[in-house]
Amino acid sequence: MARSGAIAERHPAFGVLVVGLGTLVVPFDSSVNVAFPHIIRGFDLPIPAIQWVVIAYTLTYAALTLVFGRVGDILGYRRIFQFGNVSGAVAFVLCAAAPGFGWLLGARVLQGVGAALVLSCGPALATGLYPEEQRTRVLGFYTMMFGIGGALGPILAGELVQRFDWPAVFWFRAPIAVLAFALSWSLPGTNPRGHQRFDSIGAALLVLAITGLLLTLNQLRALHDAPWACIAAAALTVLSGAAFIQRELRAAQPIINVRLFRDPDFALVTAAHAVLNLAGFSVMLLVPFYLDQIGGLAVTASGLALASSPVGVMLAGPLAGRLAATLSARRLALLGATVMLIAQCGIVAADAPVNIPLLVGWMFLQGVGLGLFQVACFDISTATIPRADRGVAGSLVMMTRTVGVVTGATVLMLIFQGIRAESAAHGATDQAAFLAGFHAAFQIAAAFTALVIGAGLWRRWPGKR
Repeated sequence: MARSGAIAERHPAFGVLVVGLGTLVVPFDSSVNVAFPHIIRGFDLPIPAIQWVVIAYTLTYAALTLVFGRVGDILGYRRIFQFGNVSGAVAFVLCAAAPGFGWLLGARVLQGVGAALVLSCGPALATGLYPEEQRTRVLGFYTMMFGIGGALGPILAGELVQRFDWPAVFWFRAPIAVLAFALSWSLPGTNPRGHQRFDSIGAALLVLAITGLLLTLNQLRALHDAPWACIAAAALTVLSGAAFIQRELRAAQPIINVRLFRDPDFALVTAAHAVLNLAGFSVMLLVPFYLDQIGGLAVTASGLALASSPVGVMLAGPLAGRLAATLSARRLALLGATVMLIAQCGIVAADAPVNIPLLVGWMFLQGVGLGLFQVACFDISTATIPRADRGVAGSLVMMTRTVGVVTGATVLMLIFQGIRAESAAHGATDQAAFLAGFHAAFQIAAAFTALVIGAGLWRRWPGKR
């Protein structure tokens, strides 16, 4: 029998496939959105209660990803990845078998823990199988897995929910997680790093800061009804965030070396990754309503159309790996943002009647741009942060992606609803009011993307290698 890790060391492509398989269950969570109406009916819930299915999961893995990345740097990446596979498999079974809504929410928290464990060490495991000069290509494949999961999730869910009801969107992922765990023993193991201490105080402050941020965003929707809840969450974010930075500046072995953000390019690409994911989420957030209310598409057809964006991300992964041979990471990032801006300007022009082929093309192009930028962000982060802390490097990228998506879901929806309501109040028809809100939200998304491009040009990214 081959020693632990020998198979993946001899066949690194197989090892990357194993990491990709374990990672796939996370973007497959897009299937849960399709099951929302069935979950509501199954537990006899009011529609607003469904938001907690999203919050319980997203808040957990956003808050813990960077912390687990540091744990992986200390204890070994394979071990953390395996814990993620196991906890994910258990969570999927518990979600599917949930006898009540509270049980489901508790299982979603466990699912978030599993996602954070897997995402925190997946990039480090994958890139560790290849020489450093091939790092960008490996990261391109890793990005491709997110596109595959995002594209297949809603398509699979439509068929599964129709045949087996909402628990199926959880059941089908449990065997994938178990298989990934079984195959993960082929990955190389690493011994715990001696004389390394885990900064538990810094970790707690980071979790508080991210939790406060996500709760603040959630409370923005009810700002008029409960302003103090939003203010309290914002205060928690600011205070714990400031305390985290001070703690990390003093800690001998911090969760993340915050002094790295003194590098303007590293700080910019990290912030820009969150901003572009905010802008990019406009497609998955608002286009489904556009296809339904303006285009009159059935759910199945709408799901297929929406899959074009994650398909773009999927294809951008290996494309970025090839482009990296001739383009620097900063140029690649600027190219991705530019492609995104072109696509968003195209979507801004979408009107009635719906031109499905053109819209699908623009959504695909936005996915390509977002995928190119994400690979560039991975590359810059893993090049800037020491290789011994690669778990932190990969998890930082995944954390900023999640924060961007959650922020986009709140900010863009508030803009859409506000402009739509204002237009209706001035006598616009339902369709005209909808399009006014739709166009305004995408204009803001395009403005955020343009801001990133402007910042990259200001930092002279096209001229940097």
